[in-house]
Amino acid sequence: MTTLHISPLQAGDRAGWEPLARGYKAFYKTDVSDAGYEAAWQRLLANRDVHGLAARQGGRVLGIAHWMQHTSLWSTDAVYLQDLFVSEEARGQGLAAALIAHLAALARAQGAPRLYWLTHQDNARARALYDRVGQWRGFLRYDIALD
Repeated sequence: MTTLHISPLQAGDRAGWEPLARGYKAFYKTDVSDAGYEAAWQRLLANRDVHGLAARQGGRVLGIAHWMQHTSLWSTDAVYLQDLFVSEEARGQGLAAALIAHLAALARAQGAPRLYWLTHQDNARARALYDRVGQWRGFLRYDIALD
């Protein structure tokens, strides 16, 4: 098996990133325009407020993670894993767990006391991983669409 390499997204990763980003949004039944993908990609490349990681094997991007660090009233900054997606062909090989572990190490190095994320209650496959690597604390999420 080819060695797994995780590093920040680079300009040359667009062709590997976009199908995974589209797969992620399709999984959650969220429509994004082509312009929306372009804007997201530019934000990721700017690497200021949002950041991206790529998991590569043999030079191919097979997994992505999008994250941000934000302030918190009760502690130093927290790290939020917004999106995590692995190609169908690479699932079950530990790429998602490796992306989470890599991001946890980055967060720890930046002094963040916690890394957290959300998933849909019906996402059983992901939840099986999340139950192994993290702790569910019983919170529910509510949204108000403002657009």
